[in-house]
Amino acid sequence: MADIKLIKDLRDRTGAGLNDCKAALEACENDVDKACDWLREKGIAKAAKKADRIAAEGLALAVRCPKCGKTVVLEVNCETDFVAKGDAFHEFVNAIANVILKNEPKDVEAAKALTTDLFADATVKMGEKFDLRRFIIIPQDNNVIGSYIHMGGKIAVAVSLSGGDDELAKQISMHIAANNPQYSTVEDVPADVREHEMQVQKEAAKNDEKLANKPAPVLEKILEGKINKYFAEMTLEAQPFLMDDSKTVGQFLKEKGVKVLTFVRYQVGEGIEKRKDDFASEVMSQAK
Repeated sequence: MADIKLIKDLRDRTGAGLNDCKAALEACENDVDKACDWLREKGIAKAAKKADRIAAEGLALAVRCPKCGKTVVLEVNCETDFVAKGDAFHEFVNAIANVILKNEPKDVEAAKALTTDLFADATVKMGEKFDLRRFIIIPQDNNVIGSYIHMGGKIAVAVSLSGGDDELAKQISMHIAANNPQYSTVEDVPADVREHEMQVQKEAAKNDEKLANKPAPVLEKILEGKINKYFAEMTLEAQPFLMDDSKTVGQFLKEKGVKVLTFVRYQVGEGIEKRKDDFASEVMSQAK
């Protein structure tokens, strides 16, 4: 029988349940270190069984290195909002961010390889499927970097500015969080994206009686205006500024002598289709 003190020690170190800790210690002859590994191995097995689940909840953070000034924006997913709001999950995501800042992996797969142990421990402790979905590192490069976290981590934004200060960078970050621009300026819209929208507008014009008899040159100008308006709504500098809607973000930045170099906006779960569980069917499947 495992000693109660050893069980408590193992629970404190892993966050695993009482029975799991007892089983681990019995299997490892009361060696706590080996029992930790045993639980991690079981956690990995549990994670494999959860492969069919969809991790669509989670946390988006922007974490800055106090020494080098680099900022990492990342999204880590879990299965439930309950876990996403917990301190343990927040600590887990911050730990991943610190590993990424320290090692600067080239891509998500490389980052996952560096954080395998963190994910294994988290599965043992919290019992869910976790996934590092994406990240990006913004270097300091003598620029001003600001960030904003919305709704406790549902949206994370970071922006790099040439000029300005921390407060201005935060204001721009808040605007980006609220308005979700896709591009910095209209000129940043890729040619193929613009051409696609032109084709959409041309097809729409065929069904618009008001445009039916317009000369080709006039119609072309009208469609060009529609396209510019369409992209202006999703372009940072063309949007009305959140803090003062009497001017656009571009006008505000020009007044301050500031230029946006890059920005990142991650919203948890965007683009992930959440599975709709049928609890009754699940219960019936377990009964068979």
